[in-house]
Amino acid sequence: MNHLKALLVKFICSIIAFAIALDLFFDATIVDILSFSLFVTVASYLIGDQIILRRLGNREAIIVEFLLTYMSVWIFGSILFDSYPQVAWGSILSALIITGAEVLVHRYFLNYVPKERKVKDMRFKRRLAYSTEMAKETDIHNKNEPE
Repeated sequence: MNHLKALLVKFICSIIAFAIALDLFFDATIVDILSFSLFVTVASYLIGDQIILRRLGNREAIIVEFLLTYMSVWIFGSILFDSYPQVAWGSILSALIITGAEVLVHRYFLNYVPKERKVKDMRFKRRLAYSTEMAKETDIHNKNEPE
């Protein structure tokens, strides 16, 4: 049930963001807004929340979701819309609004949505882990030892 709430909040935030960024300033239809919202919601939930947020953390998930939103609007917007400024401004505005909303969604997601399975902590270690193995070398050609 908590996953459904998180998806619903993400979908509503996406609809609001795309309504502001694409419809308010440009001539996007409701079908465009809903299709962008559905795609970005599902993709950012699967990639950003389920994989990146659980394994790498909040900051990395927000960066990935910003880039995902920006690139998806840029790619699909260039196909659907004719105007280059509409695609450029629509993608940056929607990515900024959705990123602002994702901060709240990630807080909810980390606090109220339980983990289903144990995921090994895959955080990157900042220190390098080099080690040296030392051993005493034996000389196989030593003439003092009996054979």
